[in-house]
Amino acid sequence: PRRVAWVPLMFMYPEANVPVCQLSLQTGRDGAYHYDLGRALAPLRDDGVLILGSGNATHNLSCMAPVAEGTPVPRWEAEFDGWLQEALLAGGRHDDVKQYEEKAPHGKMAHPSPDHFLPLHVALGAAGEDAKAELIHHSWYNAMLSHASYRFTTTTKNKPIAACKE
Repeated sequence: PRRVAWVPLMFMYPEANVPVCQLSLQTGRDGAYHYDLGRALAPLRDDGVLILGSGNATHNLSCMAPVAEGTPVPRWEAEFDGWLQEALLAGGRHDDVKQYEEKAPHGKMAHPSPDHFLPLHVALGAAGEDAKAELIHHSWYNAMLSHASYRFTTTTKNKPIAACKE
């Protein structure tokens, strides 16, 4: 069984005292579909529900090999990660993020399979068009996997909606 929900939750709620409902992705669908799925879930915010997306900002395991500490991040990974950061923080460019394969540099290389990136779309859609993004953590694993973590806050009620990247 896949255990993607509990990894960030065990750090956020070590007492495991919150109810959790895990949602399956539709890997045959695109970012726009998952963004709209998040928009459908948005009313749950009013009931105090935290919508959390767990994945990676970059995830191409076919290019990953053990590396020495301090190895620089490959240019294509850094460029995609930087594009995502700028799209979320500076511009709120939701449409570009939904179409990352076409709009982002190295989009298909950073995510040859979308399953580790689509959770971001759900959380972003749940936050809404006017949500403010905040980078709350950024690190790299093995110079290949970006663990950039974003929090989205709605402008209407200032309720956080998290898209936590493992």
